[in-house]
Amino acid sequence: MTARRTGKSREMKKSRKRQNPTATGPSRGNGNGHAGAAEEAGKAPKMVTISLPDGTKRKFRAGTTAQQVLTATQTVTPHPVVAVRFRNKVTSLSRSLDRSGPVAPVHLGTRDGALIARRSLTFVLVAAVQELFPGVEVYINHSMDHGYYAELYCDDYRKDGPLGLSQADVNNIEGRMREIIAADDPIERSSHPLKDALKIFGDAGMNEKVRLLEYMAPKAVSVYRLRGHVNHFYGQLAPSTGALKTFELERLEPGFILRFPRSNNPEELPPRQNIEKMAGVMHEYERWMRILQWRTVAQLNDIIASGQVREYVLIAEALHEKRLAQIADMITNHEQQPKIVLLAGPSSSGKTTTIKRLAIQLRVNGRKPVVIGLDDFFVDRDRTPRDEHGELDFESFHAIDVARLQKCVRELMSGRKTRIPKFDFKAGRSVDGEELQLEDNSLLILEGIHGLNDQLLPTIPDGMKFKIYASPLTHLNVDDHNRISSADARLIRRIVRDNNYRGHDALATIMRWPSVRRGEERNIFPYQHCADVIFNSALPYELSALKQFAIPVLKKVKASHPEYAEAARLIKFLSYFRDIRSDYVPRHSLLREFIGGSCFTY
Repeated sequence: MTARRTGKSREMKKSRKRQNPTATGPSRGNGNGHAGAAEEAGKAPKMVTISLPDGTKRKFRAGTTAQQVLTATQTVTPHPVVAVRFRNKVTSLSRSLDRSGPVAPVHLGTRDGALIARRSLTFVLVAAVQELFPGVEVYINHSMDHGYYAELYCDDYRKDGPLGLSQADVNNIEGRMREIIAADDPIERSSHPLKDALKIFGDAGMNEKVRLLEYMAPKAVSVYRLRGHVNHFYGQLAPSTGALKTFELERLEPGFILRFPRSNNPEELPPRQNIEKMAGVMHEYERWMRILQWRTVAQLNDIIASGQVREYVLIAEALHEKRLAQIADMITNHEQQPKIVLLAGPSSSGKTTTIKRLAIQLRVNGRKPVVIGLDDFFVDRDRTPRDEHGELDFESFHAIDVARLQKCVRELMSGRKTRIPKFDFKAGRSVDGEELQLEDNSLLILEGIHGLNDQLLPTIPDGMKFKIYASPLTHLNVDDHNRISSADARLIRRIVRDNNYRGHDALATIMRWPSVRRGEERNIFPYQHCADVIFNSALPYELSALKQFAIPVLKKVKASHPEYAEAARLIKFLSYFRDIRSDYVPRHSLLREFIGGSCFTY
């Protein structure tokens, strides 16, 4: 079925020609290449000292832009530059440098650069759709197959759902995007008082943005413009479209996936993944949210303001409980009667609580689950492998004493007693734990990040194993065009948990996060398609509950640390949410694994 609105592409005005920024050094005028007011008055101009990535320092007149500094210093990068870090905060190339501090280019081969490219490609996608199909809107749903799954809809979205798209429709959208990128059209940023920004977005029919900003109530709002289209994003965009060449649209009914490259290879798209099971989970979640009319943070804020959030929380938790009951039924009624359940997922997915709640559902079905955590099979810290950066790699498969695990499982499967180790995280070594023995109706459950790796239990036939992948895959969108990254949600969970229970501040957690993510890419994500079932552990209200715990910790990250940029980004992101009182979170919720007060012991 083709899109119901097929308006002809309108004639676009020729984009105005951008001016190349003028390099500025100590011997020139101000950032615009003109004599400054201080010089005209006979006074020496104010100078700032800029520290460069190579360790050298240069003096520039105050007001020189970041782009002019990069040009004057002939800074070379392996990929196109889309922003800069100034005083450990990501900012635009047009930023006037009025203070001394370090400046470093942000190119597409960095994590920040990749995020900027994704936001910018989203804006290009929205502009292309609005030009091809007037009156049709874009909704960025979920992360999928190294990209964003998106749908198109009209005003009757909640009633009729998304529009159906043909392959020709998808091809046309991609073609228009490539036209915009080939033209290297400028993406212009301006800052406006809240009242003016609300009028701009209201006139553009962006009511979700208006409601969101009304709740957030910032003093100033960034407005981005591209070919006459306006938008707002919680992060920097590229200065123009020309650097966004690497992408593709992949049709997936009823929408499509905007695929983009990884930061470690920004000029090449990664191989496509098997997404059939993941797509099913995403579509189920979207169906629930559409029925309940929960799609965006603005709608959540409305519910909180109305005083009805308790019911919202209970419904979200009931959806979790219902899904876990379904999974327990799948295991119990499986024709091959599996003896081992393996649950895996990335960091801070709520795996431990998920297993405890699943075990209760299995007991309801007459099974006696015996749970073992793979973390208790860590090798002693002096044997822990290190990654390519020389850091301890706890995400490595070889950080697990696999031989010992396999021996314990063999003994349990043969009906013998076995001593399970317990890992002492403070001492960094393994100690003896409890002795276990399985009964006739017992079900062995193994929980850990490597649960889906075939090398874990290679001698156990697949029919005896039931595999579950758990991760907070989907969240409410900030608005139609600003999605909530599952990685961001997990990082915020981990920051709160580490501060509450592991003695790590936000700085330490953020510093460790890139290594965690590299480990997930190697050891977890490649195996997610092997799961028999996927459990989406996201709670649509959770960031409103986590906010009160996360922001005070994030504010302790000092501006002198490189991680300050990430902390500042997360603080701004969380500012879109209204708070939910922690006592509204049920004691059995997996969120309690992070904020405390759970009815379960860990």
